[in-house]
Amino acid sequence: MRRPGESERRRSPRPLVRRRLPSGRGAMEQPNITSDGKAALTPVFWLMVALTGVAAGLLGDLMMVILFNVQHLAFGYHAGTFEAAVEHASAARRVTSLVVAGAFGGVAWFLLRRYTKGKGSEIDDAIWNGDGRLSFRRSLGTSVISEVVIGMGASIGREAAPKLMGGASASALARWSGLSPQQRRLLVACGGGAGLAAVYNVPLGGALFTAEVLWGSISLPVIMPALACSVIATVTAWLYLPAHAIYPGIPGYHFSGSLLAWALLAGPLIGLISAGYIRLIGWVSHHRAAGLKALFAPLLAFTTLGVIGIRYPQLFGNGQDMARDAFLGAGSFGLLLALAALKPMVTALCLGSGASGGLFTPTLSTGAVLGGLLGLAWNLAWPGTPAGAYAMVGAAAMIGAAMQAPLAALALVLELTQNGLGIIVPMMAATISATIVAYYIDGYSIYSARLPSRRPDAKPHDLHPNTESDGHERPAT
Repeated sequence: MRRPGESERRRSPRPLVRRRLPSGRGAMEQPNITSDGKAALTPVFWLMVALTGVAAGLLGDLMMVILFNVQHLAFGYHAGTFEAAVEHASAARRVTSLVVAGAFGGVAWFLLRRYTKGKGSEIDDAIWNGDGRLSFRRSLGTSVISEVVIGMGASIGREAAPKLMGGASASALARWSGLSPQQRRLLVACGGGAGLAAVYNVPLGGALFTAEVLWGSISLPVIMPALACSVIATVTAWLYLPAHAIYPGIPGYHFSGSLLAWALLAGPLIGLISAGYIRLIGWVSHHRAAGLKALFAPLLAFTTLGVIGIRYPQLFGNGQDMARDAFLGAGSFGLLLALAALKPMVTALCLGSGASGGLFTPTLSTGAVLGGLLGLAWNLAWPGTPAGAYAMVGAAAMIGAAMQAPLAALALVLELTQNGLGIIVPMMAATISATIVAYYIDGYSIYSARLPSRRPDAKPHDLHPNTESDGHERPAT
């Protein structure tokens, strides 16, 4: 018989030690450890987590081998940064590289989609609205094409390919081992986060991305396999990728009252801008080129980027070097203003042409230059804080609001720079307020806004699976 004060909940699976504490209160009174949920953490599941981590790390290395070699071939350099190589390339070479990228990408994606029609390669949709099944062949083709065009200068994120391949490898392993649909979905989410972790050397950020973005729950049965998978993938990726920070040499910025005051004011503004940016991404995703138009749209879009890139070479690629410059405090007011306005536009242009790629680094870099821009203006009234500190805070706020994942955003910025603890309080203040503003204005993220329509005649607001156009929740169907 249950004693007074004893919990009615039952642990699943049951612990090895069955005897309760003298109080009679059960460990399961902490909701985080009540149950594994529908995705049981069986020994077979844990083995698949380990194998998925290894696969995500190796496939992440493969994607980066393709990306880096294409970059070196396209712009003729062997050392230094991609941005420096683009700046030293002639205007003709910049435009030609993107013309070739557009021609190649248009034909390659058209053929791939035609001959793998009906095969799943959208990891977010497979986890949120499906059973986690992904086509390895289509995912691999999509990923390789994406890395090739990014290496040639397309303004989309490089993380989509390793994220997708981590998920596709998890889907294949789940099918091979006979996991349940819920276990498969969780494993695919872990693989997606591990792919991001591997190529950016961010195991904690990758795990939080899995839990907060892909799975939507930071509970013990989710975060344990997410952490394990991301750590294994990150260590495996060290076979080719360096173990240091993606953004090395960032100074250790210090807290100041000026920075905190700025963060409290800039956070809501960045959240408002993020909401507009997400809407832009959703619109171009819904109206992206299809059919025969998709053969030629990348050529037109990438060529336009190449012409703009004659004046602003920082726009080439995913924006990693652009963010690093901002973190170091480089860039004039005019340059930061131009980049903050143009980067979202050229990224949307590339996505609207039918290109497949990520949004993480383009969004991060936009937040960095936007933070630097607003910080320079703030320094006119309250000087003393380095522009790079504003850029780091702006990057965290922008990516947190855009992903609707503040914890993952903070962890990612800290791991990417392996710095920033000195300004963590203003960084948190800006990220929280930006995410709240974006959440209450609209509620979409850069991932939910890109979901495909559920039916051919769907209206744009149908892109969001559980929200009406007025923002009110409707029952899931």
